[in-house]
Amino acid sequence: MRAGPSQEDIRRHNLGALLRHVHLGGPISRAELTSRMGLNRSTIMALTSDLTAAGLVREELPRETGRAGRPSLVVRPESARVYVFAFDVGPDRLAAARVGLGGLILDRREAVRERGAFELAELTAVLAGFARQMRRKAAADAVCVGAAAAVSGGVRKDDGVVRFGPNLKAEEVPFGEELARRLGLGLPVSVGNDANLGALAEHSRGVGAAVRDLVYLHGDVGIGGGIISGGHLIGGHEGYGGEVGHMVVNPGGRACGCGSHGCLEAEVGERALLESAGRYGGHQGRDSVRAVVEAADRGDIVAQEALKRVGDWLGLGVANLVNIFNPEMVIFGGMLRDIYLGAAAQVRSRLALHAMAPQRERLRLRTSSLGDAATLVGAAELAFANVLSDPLEVLARAHA
Repeated sequence: MRAGPSQEDIRRHNLGALLRHVHLGGPISRAELTSRMGLNRSTIMALTSDLTAAGLVREELPRETGRAGRPSLVVRPESARVYVFAFDVGPDRLAAARVGLGGLILDRREAVRERGAFELAELTAVLAGFARQMRRKAAADAVCVGAAAAVSGGVRKDDGVVRFGPNLKAEEVPFGEELARRLGLGLPVSVGNDANLGALAEHSRGVGAAVRDLVYLHGDVGIGGGIISGGHLIGGHEGYGGEVGHMVVNPGGRACGCGSHGCLEAEVGERALLESAGRYGGHQGRDSVRAVVEAADRGDIVAQEALKRVGDWLGLGVANLVNIFNPEMVIFGGMLRDIYLGAAAQVRSRLALHAMAPQRERLRLRTSSLGDAATLVGAAELAFANVLSDPLEVLARAHA
């Protein structure tokens, strides 16, 4: 027979659960924590005391109370003192942020990335430089408890190697290891696919915060996807789950960077839209996609037809995902946010034709509420994962 959890295991679990409530929900009273966690008041008091002593949270009187009697203390995250570094590597940009406990973005840096070969040394040097700049601005007693990066490509979860990234021109790149070496923090760097982390962000802090089953679709030159099922991210056997951009929707269609034909990415991505609108070969990136949407809004017939074509394929892809996963919500992020806003009628029409009635009847289609910050926010949540599972141990290692 397996032994049950020890008192220390239970305490560690409760500390992590309480910190997660504060991290995701913001300031919360002891009384509310008692209700949500199903623990007695003395246990909640002991847990908050431990976290306060460690510098992870602070307790203070509520600013306003409409009730008689002694008010319940409010527990707040120590956002300025406990932070992580979050990074985002996309086809057109490099971004970094220092994110405090509670999800507060304390500082942020960004640079344009020229499309071309994936130069590991150069890219990690830029990101590490951003981190050094932001660390110098942090308070003397602030402590970094993690680091993570979102990358536009397939990432092996065990070691942070970017196995494939057609739009980054990256293959078998030890990105996490090299960035950790450059940062010199004595911390590993977790690495995840940008769309998966975008899904995590929208589920934790965005428009899908109260939704247990959702599909997040992210456009950034190509198309990626993140699937939340039963409140958990579907990562797959080795971390490559959610590559919905390479779901074939048009056999024999346009060539895709992955080597196949007719993938959702090939039919809906940046190049497909710009070529259909007669604009490929000039400016690229999200601004070029927005320009097509804006032109369609002004009555440009060519732009309208391009959006209609892309919207039809996007709607077909969404219908397939809805039939398979039965999500409560589908969220469009990155450049897909703009494309969906310009082609919503086509997407809904395809859903009506191809999605089964029970799956689509209560489906909600939404755009990302976190915008361009979604992947950075998701990377931050990945970086906070360890401290939320074992707060005192992770903090002790960070101070060592």
